[in-house]
Amino acid sequence: MQERTLNMMDNVSVISMFTLTGFNGTANHRVTLFALTLLCYGVIWLANMTIIVTICMDKSLHEPMYIFLCNLCINGLYGTTGFYPKLLSDLLSSTHVISYSGCLLQGFVVHSSVCADVTLLALMAFDRYVALCQPLTYNSVMTKGRICVFLSIAWLVPIYLILQSTIATSLARVCGSHIPRIYCINYFVNRLACTASLASAVLPAFNYTIYVLHFFSIVWSYIHLIKECIISSENRSKFMQTCLPHLFCLTILFVSMFFDLLYIRFGNNRISHHVGNFMSIEFLIIPPIFNPLIYGLKLTQIRKKITQFFIRKK
Repeated sequence: MQERTLNMMDNVSVISMFTLTGFNGTANHRVTLFALTLLCYGVIWLANMTIIVTICMDKSLHEPMYIFLCNLCINGLYGTTGFYPKLLSDLLSSTHVISYSGCLLQGFVVHSSVCADVTLLALMAFDRYVALCQPLTYNSVMTKGRICVFLSIAWLVPIYLILQSTIATSLARVCGSHIPRIYCINYFVNRLACTASLASAVLPAFNYTIYVLHFFSIVWSYIHLIKECIISSENRSKFMQTCLPHLFCLTILFVSMFFDLLYIRFGNNRISHHVGNFMSIEFLIIPPIFNPLIYGLKLTQIRKKITQFFIRKK
């Protein structure tokens, strides 16, 4: 009996491939889904690269708000690159598998991108708070050195936190190979673990706490911004011009993440398969497209620069 148990443990330890069962039922629509996915990915690249190139090429846009926006668009490309190429490949394939290491890498990229999105949006909220509530100290607070520090935090902290969680996940022995999604995240790999790990439970909880604090910092910034705008009509105009796009982007991101969490919690029981698939990838479709479009259309300086560029081309 002991020998049999050891053999079973050896068998589960050699699992090196996962099957993505979220693709079940998509075989009859593969070509259509591939075309729509390719179009979506192309729009994401076009929209984000337009904003990135516009900000990088024009020195008048080298201000904190635009620098943070540029990094937000770069992060959008980073996160979607961890998802769309694999999805496009799977849509053309009859088998939907991913290696253990590929699964962990995909989960790492997707998670770290979402965390960086939240941090960058929190920095943008802080930037608007200083600009509208403490305008006299803006230049002394938002110096080039501090912007570099803020951006380093926005990129390195999410990478460090998610890397720790990914390493903890990789150390777990798995007893299954089916992931009920069309892409990998650490949560589902942890659910396949033979035994519960303290690290795989504590580290995600710690990460959630960090980003809940980010959310409260954003709320705190906007409470003060709204108070200031009620007093001053000039600030009200600035709020509508620069803060409204930020609020739209925040709302889109948090609603998309809420739907994903809703699917994780109730997806297998109460939501149809196709609706669940859309809910699980919504944050990888809507924010990367709408963030550059909202800012490109709403921010006057960026809209003017893009329009001038295309007029010159004609």
